[in-house]
Amino acid sequence: MDKQPAVYILASKRNGTLYIGVTSDLVKRIWEHKNDIVEGFTKRYCVHQLVWYEIHENMESAIVREKRLKEWKRKWKLELIEKNNPDWKDLYNTIL
Repeated sequence: MDKQPAVYILASKRNGTLYIGVTSDLVKRIWEHKNDIVEGFTKRYCVHQLVWYEIHENMESAIVREKRLKEWKRKWKLELIEKNNPDWKDLYNTIL
């Protein structure tokens, strides 16, 4: 997958701790999360499974979407994940 703006959701496990992020390089960023390269929330709470992502045409729209998703109720986020990934599979290998 080429570099392209994306919004993503990571989970610690099914119905576990969630993290929403935005990046211009999804493969690299998820690899960094999985390998605890950067100190912070995902490292502290072992949030490493890519369970949802959305590609955007530009970084502006990706950032707007990320901010909106962060405002959503947890129930809505779970429904978004389960709509496209009902088994909560780690999608990392699908983006390589």
